[in-house]
Amino acid sequence: MSDTAIAFPHLGIYLDNVPKSFTVFGFTIALYGVVIAIGMAAGLWLALGVAKKYGHDGELVWDYFLYGIIFGLIGARIYYVVFAWDYYKNDLLSIFNLRKGGLAIYGGVIAAFLTLFLFCRKKKINYLTMVDICVPGLALGQAIGRWGNFFNREAFGEYTDSLLAMRLPEVAVRPNEITEAIAAHAADGAIQVHPTFLYECLWNLMVIAAMLLVWRCKQFEGEIALVYLGGYGLGRSWIEGFRTDQLHLPGTQIPVSQLLAVFLVVFSAAVYLYVMRKRKGQGETSEKN
Repeated sequence: MSDTAIAFPHLGIYLDNVPKSFTVFGFTIALYGVVIAIGMAAGLWLALGVAKKYGHDGELVWDYFLYGIIFGLIGARIYYVVFAWDYYKNDLLSIFNLRKGGLAIYGGVIAAFLTLFLFCRKKKINYLTMVDICVPGLALGQAIGRWGNFFNREAFGEYTDSLLAMRLPEVAVRPNEITEAIAAHAADGAIQVHPTFLYECLWNLMVIAAMLLVWRCKQFEGEIALVYLGGYGLGRSWIEGFRTDQLHLPGTQIPVSQLLAVFLVVFSAAVYLYVMRKRKGQGETSEKN
């Protein structure tokens, strides 16, 4: 297997030359960054489409987009560096090198939500309404952005021989991400693993479909956001269990992303049940009056 090849043998897909970057006028451009940019553009497109379809001001989405992207990227990087500090502490300048990846989606999402909250306060608009408009686009950006991991040969899972198994050249991946199980099944200089980037991409597309369906019969502001948080958290709590590059809580072996994913599921379910119970109680009170 060549150093630039990627294969899905059980699907009969063999890609002989999958580069990590390309050169334009002497400048090297990482495909990881290109994919992230495409994901951002697609997310903006979907958010604008949702705003238009349901009668909201698309200009507000445009205004927020720039802030959300900037602070989302900063948050994604800070989150990753904090939980991988041992890797960066002896080479602080590498913190600013994004060409090799190292963006944690949770950090980006948290930063984007906080930025949107401050944006809505300044503009004096309903925060929950804006969140509902933006989260389908956020999920689409995540779904596309995961393909950056594909080009970087990273964020994969344990060894598998399942239908979607992905084969990578061993020299193209970080040694610390190769577990004993993966190494034990390595052959001809290649490893075979779970393509967790693909799992998350497909899962996010299903979450988007669920959000757009719920929009048609939306009952309260923030409901779409709860679908996103619960749906994404449910998928991530499962997918994260496969990965070999998990970030752990300091001093423990607890995967922080998996812990957050479970929290999102519990939180969104609890809030949804609380809101629906409160609405039901208000409805009964109105009928009595």
